[in-house]
Amino acid sequence: MKILYHHRTSSKDGQYVHIEELIGALEAAGHEVVMAGPSEPEGTDFGGGGGFVEALRRRLPGALVELMELGYAILDYTRLARRIRAERPDWIYERYNLYLPSGIWAKRRFGLPLLLEVNAPLFAERSAYGGLALKGLARWTERYAWRGADRVLAVTRVLADLVAAEGVPEDRIRVVPNGVNPERFPAAADSEALRARLGLKERTVLGFTGFLRAWHGVENTVRLLAEDGAADWHLLVVGDGPARADIERTARESGVANRVTVTGVVPRTQVAAHVALFDVALQPAVVVYASPLKLFEYLAMGRAIVAPATPNIREILVDGDNALLFPPGDDAAFRAAVRRLCGDPDLRARLGARARETIDARGLTWAHNAGTVTALASELLAGAADA
Repeated sequence: MKILYHHRTSSKDGQYVHIEELIGALEAAGHEVVMAGPSEPEGTDFGGGGGFVEALRRRLPGALVELMELGYAILDYTRLARRIRAERPDWIYERYNLYLPSGIWAKRRFGLPLLLEVNAPLFAERSAYGGLALKGLARWTERYAWRGADRVLAVTRVLADLVAAEGVPEDRIRVVPNGVNPERFPAAADSEALRARLGLKERTVLGFTGFLRAWHGVENTVRLLAEDGAADWHLLVVGDGPARADIERTARESGVANRVTVTGVVPRTQVAAHVALFDVALQPAVVVYASPLKLFEYLAMGRAIVAPATPNIREILVDGDNALLFPPGDDAAFRAAVRRLCGDPDLRARLGARARETIDARGLTWAHNAGTVTALASELLAGAADA
């Protein structure tokens, strides 16, 4: 099949990973994918770039930026229409964004099935964190896109319930969690040279990957290093972000700066080698509707995971089976779980083995996701042909 992948993502971050990996899996399965969206920023390293809209958002009044976002949809539709006429795709796959109704316009104009991937309830998210000036208009565009899609692919059941609450029928919603490319994250990745370079020999490594924000609670792990019995533990943070300064300051104030390493952004090709160093892989906190990419990478590499027992996490992890879970927001329980794993190598090995098995047992790969979305599209195309 020929698939038109429509998006409005210009940053090279977790969104970029999702786009690239799913497209790669679709193409590996023999499908042709044509793109309709912003060009990848030239010379931008992984973890960089925020796009034209992000730059404007920092400089202009919110209402004006949001009107420009909606105005972009008109330009986007004209490009999308030209792409459809030139390529004649069988169906459209879209990564949802706020103020982006152009995919629905194209679906209706050209009679193409549209599968809409939803990773977050962006109206609620931007209202809470980024601020929205035109809330009525923003919410209308979200409902318009969700209700207009033939299938809405939510990354968690929690998010699927939020989509359903906005009037999307259950039979048009599917839960398709994020995944991993096992070839990029092999369980037996060789990291000995990296271990030596980072000075981690004979250390129990607590690890975290991703963009650093205050709500992740990584500082709590830093304080844990200063407690009795933790002298041979080392925190390895693979990533960068606004919370980095707080993490490093907490490490200095706690007297453990020599046992905390923050790498900054590393190339994607090197992430697996860093994760392979983790004895305990950390997910200290999580957005309640999210499907964290790091979680699947930890699983694929057979790491012993500590994570909060939120409903979205419990869709993937089972306490005592493939991870240790703790009550969300309970710092003492989090520390107790980390201490338990650090002191029990056999438990780490057992949880790690079950973590690896989870990927295959649950089909938590991009290849499996590609099969899921193409099967859904085939059903829609067959239904249209019968009609």
